[in-house]
Amino acid sequence: MGEDDPYAQVCSGKLQLKNDGIKKKKKKKKDKKLLEQVTKAVESQTPEVKSAANKTKAEMAFVQMQEKMQTKRILEKASMTHKERVEKFNQHLDGLTEHFDIPKVSWTK
Repeated sequence: MGEDDPYAQVCSGKLQLKNDGIKKKKKKKKDKKLLEQVTKAVESQTPEVKSAANKTKAEMAFVQMQEKMQTKRILEKASMTHKERVEKFNQHLDGLTEHFDIPKVSWTK
């Protein structure tokens, strides 16, 4: 291999990258996140009871109505299956007007 060979100075081996030594962080499991969410929900409910002494009657009634409406909404959503919701949505779409359909325009007929 003389000086005439253009590949004489080629470095063989693995390509070295700048970020080669940095490893990606592993994702946490969802079970831990679920536990944290449940504990946060429980903790968020207990301060409301403690601060109830500082609220007026109207504020307490408002909070109770909000909780009642929220539980009602949750029960309504839980009562229908996904298939039933899709069928209801399709019926709603069938009932809509066809305002956005392109009308057929023909000058010959």
